[in-house]
Amino acid sequence: MEAKDIISLLVGLVLFLAGLFPLFAKFGVGPAWFSLSFLPVTIFSWIVAVGALYLVIDSALEITNSSSIGVVSIIVEFVCLTVGILPILHGFGIGPAFFALGFLGPVSTYIYPVIFMVEGAFLMIAMIAMEM
Repeated sequence: MEAKDIISLLVGLVLFLAGLFPLFAKFGVGPAWFSLSFLPVTIFSWIVAVGALYLVIDSALEITNSSSIGVVSIIVEFVCLTVGILPILHGFGIGPAFFALGFLGPVSTYIYPVIFMVEGAFLMIAMIAMEM
């Protein structure tokens, strides 16, 4: 294991827990701060986008090591990057109102935690897949 593998594990674990805690809070498990409701949604968009960019780096290393999971990671990364970058672009006044993803309504409160968990899981998987 190299330092990049440990960093992927730690970042993946932090992202996974950042998604798991709000889901626990939505179901009434844990303290109130688990909901992370004190953070603006824009912060979540930035975290998703940065996490997806980090996953790009790990996916490239997975593919160069002939790991088949790298292709799946790239697909997941593009979906996460799109969901993260569109609201950021709309915040800067770039693009149509569709970029705000407002059509998701109340479902959007579950989307970011799930995306955090998916990104975190793939980063933790990348720790092993980069060394295959």
